[in-house]
Amino acid sequence: MRLYFTLLLFIVFLAIAFVFGSQNEQHLSLDYLIARTEITVAAAVSLFTLIGFILGVLFSLMWKLTNT
Repeated sequence: MRLYFTLLLFIVFLAIAFVFGSQNEQHLSLDYLIARTEITVAAAVSLFTLIGFILGVLFSLMWKLTNT
């Protein structure tokens, strides 16, 4: 049951992020340590959502491996 709730919550947040991103076509400037780029808000939301998901999966796997 917990897995279904987590999956549903993830899908809802993902849908909200992509709807928000698709409604914002403004460009924004991202400054890195050595570079600068111009991307749309939709691309930024998609990029940071993906990075957050990957980090969450990695940390949860590390947590499970260290606590078993």
